[in-house]
Amino acid sequence: MIERLDANHLSSEAGTYCLWLRLDAPLPLVVGRLGERTLPPGLVAYVGSALGPGGLRARVGRHLRAEKRLRWHIDWLTAQAPVCAVWLRTGRLRLECEWSAVLRRLPGAAIAWPGFGASDCACAAHLIAVPPEALAEARIALAPDAIFGELDGYDR
Repeated sequence: MIERLDANHLSSEAGTYCLWLRLDAPLPLVVGRLGERTLPPGLVAYVGSALGPGGLRARVGRHLRAEKRLRWHIDWLTAQAPVCAVWLRTGRLRLECEWSAVLRRLPGAAIAWPGFGASDCACAAHLIAVPPEALAEARIALAPDAIFGELDGYDR
């Protein structure tokens, strides 16, 4: 079992984040208006922005908690599957759509659930299935300021 990460050491600055979740088995989910879907095993990345009060610490901290009111699409997923790593970049620029596009273009990557996390933009989705062999390229392309947690040795 993956232990839940702690957000207390994260910056309270605004920024963009990528949550990495490892699904060890198929995960059936019901997500608000998106409906029902079973996510296959593997690595999935969710990208978002934290531009409001409390910045990255507040937003990512909320996503890391299992117990919370289910509000955003990602809440349904993180309530059942813990985040194993977080990649961050501080700054006021909203980069989540750009990061999502970068992840979708990685070799072997695919949209994990159409529309997931993208109800406030024109993106196809902000939840991307990423093969482990594409992690090094993802890290170079996104160039995060900080990385917390581990991806089972794939991120080395």
